[in-house]
Parts: sequence; C-alpha cells; structure tokens
Amino acid sequence: MDVARHWRVVRTETPFEGKKTSVRTDDVVMPDGSVVRRDYQTHPGSVAVLALDERDQVLLLSQYRHPVRHKLWEIPAGLLDVPGENPLHAAQRELYEEAHVKAEDWRVLVDVYTSPGGCDEALRIFLARQVSDADGDRYAVTEEEADMEQARVPLSQLVRSVLAGELHNNCLSVGVLALSAALAGDGLDSLRPADAPWPARPFES
Repeated sequence: MDVARHWRVVRTETPFEGKKTSVRTDDVVMPDGSVVRRDYQTHPGSVAVLALDERDQVLLLSQYRHPVRHKLWEIPAGLLDVPGENPLHAAQRELYEEAHVKAEDWRVLVDVYTSPGGCDEALRIFLARQVSDADGDRYAVTEEEADMEQARVPLSQLVRSVLAGELHNNCLSVGVLALSAALAGDGLDSLRPADAPWPARPFES
C-alpha cells in the first residue's frame, strides 16, 4: 500500500505560473542529508468518466492533443477547476458538457497519480452506468473540442487495442483495464461509492 510522506523542503520557488498549471522548484532534503533540486508541474487535479452502456460499450471522444501531435480517443475528462470541488459533480459536468450524456449509477473506478515523477496531478476515474442522452441544449464547444468525434466501442475491443499499442490516452487505458479487472474479480457492485474519500484531493460533500 502506498504511504504518504513529506520530506523537508528548505526552499521553494515558482519560475512559471500558468492559467491552470504552474512549475515549482523545491530544494528537498534527502535521507542522507544532502539537498537536491526537484522541478515539477503543479496541477489542480482531474476527473474522468468511463461511461458504460447496457451493451457493454464505452463512450469515447476523439480530440486533438497538440503536445503529442495526435488525435487521441479518450473518455470524457476535465480539470477540478474549483478548489475543494466535489469530484463527482465535476465528472457529471464533464460528461454533460463533452458528450451531452447523463448517468444514474456512479462508482469510483480507480485513483491514480498520472506522472508522479514530474507532476502532482491526481486523477479520479469514475464508472458511470445507466447512461442516456441529457436534457436541454448541447453545451457550446470551441477550439479543439469543436472538432471532437464521438463513438461507442465494446469494452473487449478497447482492452485488445490498449494492449496492442493502438490507444495511448492514460485515462482511457487505465479505465478500461481497471474495469476489465473489476469484472473479472469481485464485480462492479464491489467498487467504491461515488463519494468515497480521496486524500489526494480532499473535497466537500
């Protein structure tokens, strides 16, 4: 089991501060007493939604990601824009805004740190079931989201594609493999409730 630790920081600075994320430099005391410098990206945290329909198909979105120069198939996801925001509410918002879909049954699928060697981003992936079209007008999309495509793909096909190296988005890969493991293990009803504590990003209920 992972264990929280906090090694002493003797100096910190923020050489770059962006709109949503920043870069921080910490001087950290090592166990042998030496001090080393660590640069990393600070991040508010993220949520993602693996929406599974009654035919065991997963809702996917295809979006251009400029840093990697790819259009990737992904599951709906977004930032925790408000400090202390309930991650379930954020996930429901992202599912509505990106896919115009709602769900009746929500569970926590998995919690991960996306790149702990260089970023403090914490990600919670939810499993959403009993999905249907949302009511009202679609959310207005702009920029990369204006070019998004949507598809529903069988879970078994996604597992094969992830293992074959054909899909690369971390939320999608972690989500479908975790769901496959849950189905092969104790079942989906054994997953944590949607309001399960999340020490990496504490929230208000």
